[in-house]
Amino acid sequence: MPIWERDDLKLHYEEFGRGFPVLLFAPGGMNSTIDFWSRMPWNPIEVLSEHFRVIAMDQRNAGDSSAAISGTDGWKTYAADHIALLDGLGIDRCHALGCCIGGSYGLGLIEADPGRVAGAVLVQPIGHTDANREAFYAMFDQWADELRKTRPEVSAADWAAFRGRMYDGDFVFNVSRDFVRSVSHPLLILMGDDLYHPEAISREIAQLAPRAELVEAWKEGPAVQASAQRVVEFLKAQTP
Repeated sequence: MPIWERDDLKLHYEEFGRGFPVLLFAPGGMNSTIDFWSRMPWNPIEVLSEHFRVIAMDQRNAGDSSAAISGTDGWKTYAADHIALLDGLGIDRCHALGCCIGGSYGLGLIEADPGRVAGAVLVQPIGHTDANREAFYAMFDQWADELRKTRPEVSAADWAAFRGRMYDGDFVFNVSRDFVRSVSHPLLILMGDDLYHPEAISREIAQLAPRAELVEAWKEGPAVQASAQRVVEFLKAQTP
């Protein structure tokens, strides 16, 4: 089981296939792990590894990855992890594909290191609406409650600050609408349609980003295979 380590950070990752790198950010909320890809309508590890070098990972404090926790943790902490892993693997440029929370991770990577990303796929990205703030808080708390059992050194104030840094924001939580308007990278968005992955957020990202394309149907019937093939074609077209 490959583990990339630096100080107290341990990131579990797996590699599949050969070619231009694609870094995957899995669904699962705060429990974003490699295993979640097998629950998707189509598995990007299986589909993309026929054409690319695919790197899948467990996010910090999920699955087999771990790190210290503090009240200063937030989206930028995760972006720093992603850049550190790419550096550790000697990857100067890659594509990014993120589902659910991974859509925000993909946008965060573009913001933190725009030259690192050639193209990005956002699969049912998360985002804030008037109806879902408490649902995101509850999802964070459920994840935190499991970790509290083995992390007595983390104070209640630290947990609260961490949660706020993750989910007090607007839009996709970690980047602004103005930033998305400025993104020159090609984006392919597979539309969301539920409480955590609002259709309105997918449509807004597609409207704001200058080089975005929206795929509305992708989860059922013939659209599953068609959307998988569209992602392959999109990433091949953006490969340097």
